[in-house]
Amino acid sequence: MIIHPFKAKESTSDLTHYINMLIVVELSNKFDFNESTEILRNRSDVGMTNRLPLTTRSLPIALMRARESVMAPIREMLAETGLSEQQWRVLRVLAEQGEMDSHSLAKQACLLFPSLTRMAATMNAKGLITQTRDPKDRRRQLIAITPAGLTIIESRVEAAYAIARGFRRKIGDDDYETLLDLLGRLSAETQGQDTL
Repeated sequence: MIIHPFKAKESTSDLTHYINMLIVVELSNKFDFNESTEILRNRSDVGMTNRLPLTTRSLPIALMRARESVMAPIREMLAETGLSEQQWRVLRVLAEQGEMDSHSLAKQACLLFPSLTRMAATMNAKGLITQTRDPKDRRRQLIAITPAGLTIIESRVEAAYAIARGFRRKIGDDDYETLLDLLGRLSAETQGQDTL
C-alpha cells in the first residue's frame, strides 16, 4: 500500500517534518550533503531548532516497526480464515462487546468509517455479521456478529493466546502490561491533538 507522505488531517508537526525532508532533498542536489544538513539545522523559518532524532529513537517509526513484528504472526494465523486483519478486529470487537452502532464499531476497531461501511457489506454477504437499522433512530446502523463469525473467533482462540504468550515471554509479563498501559495513555491523551 502506498501512503502519501502528508495528508490534510495530519498534524502541523507532520507537515513541518515533511517540508524539512523536501528541503534536505533539494539542498542535497545543489550542495555538499554535510553543508546542506548544516543549513537545514539553522533554518528557524521552518521551526527546526535541533536536529531530528535518530530513527531508532523516533516514536512513530518505533511504533510502526513494532506493529509489523506484532502483526506478522497474526497475519499467519488468519491466512486460513480468509479474513483480513481489519475484518478480524471487527469480529473481535463484536464478539467482546456485542451489537453496536457502526460509528462506535469503527472507532473500537480502529477503522475509518468509510472503510468499515465497505467492509461490513462484504462481511454481511459472507454471513459473518448482520446489519440492521436502529428502530429508534433509522439513521443509525446496528452491526452484530453471527454464529458463523463467532465460530471463526472460537477456532482461533488457542492460536491467538499462543501469540500473546509469545509476546509476554519476549518482554516479560510486567513490561507487557506496562506497555499496554502506556499505549493506552498515549492514545487517550493524544485523542484529537497534534502528535509529534
